[in-house]
Amino acid sequence: MRPLPFILFFLSGVASAFAENGAGLQPPVQVAQHQETAAAATSSNRAAPLTSDQFVADLARDLSAHFNLEGDLQLELIRPWTSPRHAAESWNLELLEYPAAPSSSMLVRCRVLADGASVAEFSLVLRAMLWRDVWVARQPLTNGATFDPALLETRRIDLFRERDALPAAVGDRSYTMVRAVNAGRLLTWHDIARRPLVRKGNLVEVSAAEGQLLITMKAVAMENGTQGDTITVRNPESRKDFAALVVDENRVQVRF
Repeated sequence: MRPLPFILFFLSGVASAFAENGAGLQPPVQVAQHQETAAAATSSNRAAPLTSDQFVADLARDLSAHFNLEGDLQLELIRPWTSPRHAAESWNLELLEYPAAPSSSMLVRCRVLADGASVAEFSLVLRAMLWRDVWVARQPLTNGATFDPALLETRRIDLFRERDALPAAVGDRSYTMVRAVNAGRLLTWHDIARRPLVRKGNLVEVSAAEGQLLITMKAVAMENGTQGDTITVRNPESRKDFAALVVDENRVQVRF
């Protein structure tokens, strides 16, 4: 049989251990409240004001999509930026009124949404630049010469200031120069034209198809034409004129 002092000592240790372990437990309600507080703090940390850079970037993206612009559209605010007096996790921009056409100066009206709720609506004037690579003559180009990218170089310019400049994405050997261009000058849309596949007075092959039936004949072109043009041709025997579509070099097609 154990001595009484030992039993008392044992019971005292158990009670002490239970008290220590119990002190670390929290009621379920307190744990849930702690989680809600933590979630609210995390959400608060993600909320942020709308910055000028974000606002301008959203404007540029919307305008580029609306006008189907090719190139790098850069915008500047004419007036100092004042951010809405809100913080939000998600900012969105809606353009309510667009300018009639994109230009170096544009007036727009927009609405700002913070987490889906409208917080501001205003009009503002923008200074705009559309940067894109264009063709520049590396050496003098002569009238009538075939368009040759090897004789050119590219330069990045603001197309809102040089609207007639020829983008570097345009141009191949199906084009020809229609006027001389000095070295170092920007090429414009007025300097080139599609090279005629059919020239006035040339004898062309005419094809006409309907179902499995194909008819070909010769005719005289009464005007120049590039691919896709509809021109007038003449039957040399009957002397009758009719319209035909230019499809290739000295080849046209009649569609029923």
